[in-house]
Order: sequence, then structure tokens, then C-alpha cells
Amino acid sequence: MKKYEQITEYLQHFLSDEVRKTGIKNVVLGLSGGIDSAVVALLAQRVFKDNLLCVKMPSQYSSQSSLDDADELCRDFGLNVITASIEPMLRAYEELNLDMDNLRRGNLSARLRMSVIFDISAKQRALVLGTSNKSELMLGYGTLYGDLSSALNPIGDLYKSEVYELAEYLGVTKSIIKKAPSADLWSGQSDEADLGYTYAELDKALKLYVEDRLSKEEIVKLGCDRDMLDMIVERIFRNQFKRKMPLIAKLTSRTINHDFNYPRDIRL
Repeated sequence: MKKYEQITEYLQHFLSDEVRKTGIKNVVLGLSGGIDSAVVALLAQRVFKDNLLCVKMPSQYSSQSSLDDADELCRDFGLNVITASIEPMLRAYEELNLDMDNLRRGNLSARLRMSVIFDISAKQRALVLGTSNKSELMLGYGTLYGDLSSALNPIGDLYKSEVYELAEYLGVTKSIIKKAPSADLWSGQSDEADLGYTYAELDKALKLYVEDRLSKEEIVKLGCDRDMLDMIVERIFRNQFKRKMPLIAKLTSRTINHDFNYPRDIRL
């Protein structure tokens, strides 16, 4: 576990340094009962102690087991937690849009949760911590201006399989580690069912393509499924827009995100 001891130490410094630069002392995150938010919560608690606030945001589609797992994690580690249900807002919108399918319902749920968490962050004068891992970010498996939104993301360069290993190191509740990954966006929703493959299979191919920069032919020769690899590469390119700030048309000599780029710790 030496690797994850070093990663934990680095991520704690990352969180401490980047929050301190803003002059803000508090952080907030959405706690789903899943492994990603559990890992970020435990990393943040090590740094911010009682200045961390976890927010459960259930809907009518949230599984009771996820809520119970979140509660158990909070009890085990003494996390500060509140509940802010999105169910009334989601039901009201569904009643006005009876033709909603699961994709729209899931995207709306993610954006409602992010609206709530950012409002709480304003109330608490806190920065929002992100909980999306690298597998999700590369595959575009997230909602723009929903769960992909945050001020800081400590696990965005860790693949899902690595998040599981970090969770073991941090002592995340066993029930969270063992259950199938799900965002609880609709009844019976499962991440791996949506993607069609397990995260172990996806991460193996992702690392070869993204980190090792192997060609598709080389990756297939190493035993990866061709159809899965085609899906991965297509999703990486198709979802690039989710990994970028909105593109601004350049009209002047100094355009934001073109040639007006200062480091985030710039000082007057």
C-alpha cells in the first residue's frame, strides 16, 4: 500500500494548498453512498476536519442501501452531514414533463443536486469538491453542469479501479466497496450495465490507450475486446467537450482560455 500512502499524502497537500489559496476555509461535497464520494470525504476530513460538510441529496429513485451506506460511513468516521432531498423538485418537473426518459431524468437529477450543493456552498462559504474519477471523465460518463461540476477534484486523475484500491487503504466502509457502482439516477440504474463492461475491463484498455499511448491494434493484441475498445475511443473523442471550459470565439487580442491564461494562484 506504499503507492496509496504516497497518493493520500499528495492529495491531502493538494486539497490544503488549493483551498488555502482561495482564502476559503470550508469545503462541501455531495455524499451518495458510493465509493467515489466516500473516498473524497475521507481525504477531505483528514485535511479540513469539522470544516468539511457532506450533503446527502436523495430522490425518490435513491436506493435505501445507498442512504444506509452513507449513514454508516458518517457514523464510522464522524463526518458532518446534512440531508437536502431533491425529490420535491424532481417530482414537480416530472409532472410537467410526462414524456421524460431515463437519460433526461438522470441528467436533471444530477443538475438539481449540483444546484443544491452550490447553493449550500454559498451559504457556508465553502468550495465544492468533485467526485468524478478518471474513468468517468475519459468516457464522458457524467452530466455537464451536474456531477462533473466542482471547484476542486482530488480523484480526477485516478481510474475507478484505483479508487477502489485507495478506498481499501483509507478504510472505507466495506459495504460501499463491495456493492455494484451506481449513481442511483433512476430505479435499478447500474454504471457497468450502462457502459456494457466492468470497470476492470474498461480501465485496462483505457490505461493502454491513454497512459501508454498504444495503437488500437497493439491493444487488441494484448487481449482487449475490439468492440469495447472502439466504444472507448469513440466516447473519449465524442465527450471531449465535457472536459473543457465553454469555447469562446476569439475577437480581441486577449481572449479568455486562448491567450489570457493566468495560474490559479495569481496574486495582485
